[in-house]
Amino acid sequence: MPEKEATARIKINRLLEAVGWRFFPEGGAPANIRLEPAVAIKQTDIDALGEDFERTERGFVDFLLLDGRGFPLVVLEAKAEGKNPLTGKEQARKYARSQNCRFVILSNGNLHYFWDLERGNPYIVTSFPTPESVAGCRRVTPNPHRLTEEPVREDYIVLTQRPTYPSEAGWKNEAERPAYIQANKLRFLRPYQLKAIHRLQAAVGEGKDRFLFEMATGTGKTLTAAAVVKLFLRTGNARRVLFLVDRLELEDQARKAFAALLSADFRTVIYK
Repeated sequence: MPEKEATARIKINRLLEAVGWRFFPEGGAPANIRLEPAVAIKQTDIDALGEDFERTERGFVDFLLLDGRGFPLVVLEAKAEGKNPLTGKEQARKYARSQNCRFVILSNGNLHYFWDLERGNPYIVTSFPTPESVAGCRRVTPNPHRLTEEPVREDYIVLTQRPTYPSEAGWKNEAERPAYIQANKLRFLRPYQLKAIHRLQAAVGEGKDRFLFEMATGTGKTLTAAAVVKLFLRTGNARRVLFLVDRLELEDQARKAFAALLSADFRTVIYK
């Protein structure tokens, strides 16, 4: 077997173990990695797993990762370091379908792709997903129709901040309304922000699942992001949302902003 192939397999074995996948029972927990049929290994020979287990003539792949009940959860298709992992895409898809698996990992030990067969194409990941994260993905069943049909108007965030606002006297009385809005820190979406969100909904209706908003300073990026977060969580198209900041001083600022906008319905935490 070529050296690059063996090196890739050994890297993949260690990457799997690093995030909680197990070749052997451990601490009362069963093994959750299944190798090819007729492959026998000893617990002391983990680096021997670098040997080539790929048997393409029979349609086999390298690893089958199992859920907590021992059922197939993820197909992992491994390639040599010099090969693009995507060359195993169709083989892995067939095997995943035969095992009733929704998820596929494609890797050459250095470059990894994660693929949810129900959500489009493989995308690059920097590390293998944990068993818990994949199980979490499985609990989310995207419903694009619900997302596209969700009514998003200028008060979309306000309805989370203060759901009863339309019936309150401070709102009904036009003379008192500006003071009422200020006192309750209500944030209404501006027309261009609404237009951006409506365009996202239209793009989902067109089968797209990646979106980019480019907004100038002072145009309300966090408010717009909060509306998008609510849209995905409320319609069941996401279970959790990761909001990244590039400087530590923005960390608490973003947390406070999301808490002020969404805390009535959703919880915001800092994750490091």
